[in-house]
Amino acid sequence: MADHTTQGRRRDERRQDILDAARERADAQGWAAVTTRHLAEAIGYTQPVLYGHFPGGKSEIMRAVALEGFAELTRRGRAALGRKRGRRAIEAVATSYLEFGEEHPAVYEAMFQQTIDVRFASEDTNPLLREGFAVLSAALGDEDETATEVFWGALHGISLLERSGRMRPEHRRHRVAEIGARFVA
Repeated sequence: MADHTTQGRRRDERRQDILDAARERADAQGWAAVTTRHLAEAIGYTQPVLYGHFPGGKSEIMRAVALEGFAELTRRGRAALGRKRGRRAIEAVATSYLEFGEEHPAVYEAMFQQTIDVRFASEDTNPLLREGFAVLSAALGDEDETATEVFWGALHGISLLERSGRMRPEHRRHRVAEIGARFVA
């Protein structure tokens, strides 16, 4: 039993090593630079070992990185929301979302821009995605969720425009305040 637990822990550690190496390389050079050959070399494993953890190769690795990102974004959103309501809640969650995108550009890209095998807005949407969306919805107090989709779209657009240098970074606070004013019930 202990030997099986040790093997399982080692497998989990190798899997996480692969994901960490992929995130690091993607953050430094973009997802195009992430290859299974590079990852295998970076973590000191052979490519067959890498494929043993991720049979789908790079696309499966990107999907796993994205799912980790959704979990992290949800945790951060919940912490930002806390017990806040109204405009304070909206601004706190918006700021948390934008900071996540800024701090983790490669993860954000995997979550929302790369083609990954994850369905949004459907019956079989992954629970991690549903939970993240629920945080946005809770900030707004939106039961219909249409306003939440618009809120999310605004945050996503701002995140992409900021990252590409098309919005003045020093004006984020003003943009967040504007979002708070427009989305408060």
